Amino acid sequence: MSNTFSDNSQIGMVTTFSELINTNFKGEMNALCWYRNLDGDFKEIVTKLPIKENITEVFPEDLLALQLSEKGNIARETILNDLQLLADFGASPSLNLLKCYERDDEFDFISTDVYSFHVDRSPIATDTFLCTYHGAASDIVSNSQAQQKILIPEIRAKLKELHDGPAEEFEDFLKENYFDLHYQVHPHAEPINLGLGHLWRLAVDHPKQQVLPCIHRAPIENEGEYRLLLIC
Repeated sequence: MSNTFSDNSQIGMVTTFSELINTNFKGEMNALCWYRNLDGDFKEIVTKLPIKENITEVFPEDLLALQLSEKGNIARETILNDLQLLADFGASPSLNLLKCYERDDEFDFISTDVYSFHVDRSPIATDTFLCTYHGAASDIVSNSQAQQKILIPEIRAKLKELHDGPAEEFEDFLKENYFDLHYQVHPHAEPINLGLGHLWRLAVDHPKQQVLPCIHRAPIENEGEYRLLLIC
């Protein structure tokens, strides 16, 4: 196992899917990693899938229609198995071929796109699962190494200028526009790259959550390279 992961108090290491879904988050630990060194040629799958837009959802039947080499077939079986494991668990996994996500450049002092460090929020108890099979991988950062952007005085002041309503509705305004989900990392923060092939479970902000939600971001894509990402 990677010392980068196993020596980090934010990350719990597991060796099976069963452990991944049944291990409880606790203390500082709000990310779980099923660490895997996957066989197979995932790049072959990426090169043979048609990309229709910046984010193209890939369905099992799309994978099954591909003519693949032996190593490509091993990669396909891995992806199909991951999709099935998550579906059997009750999740709704999506496999995406990504050129890029939409950018939020409306304001120069805060962004609410997925390239910004952020947490996920849900009204019900749930988790975020993700695995990057090919391309640039996501990052997480410890909660102690980041601060909610809405708590930074100069950003908060600008958001108050944006808010066109009573002062008592300001907090609702922040939530409705997802400003409260985004974080600024400290100057000496050390984000952790989630790497390729590992299946991750990240803590989400929900009413029954016992730990702080996991702060994460999508990576800037490598030039000329698509990402193949499972997420739910």
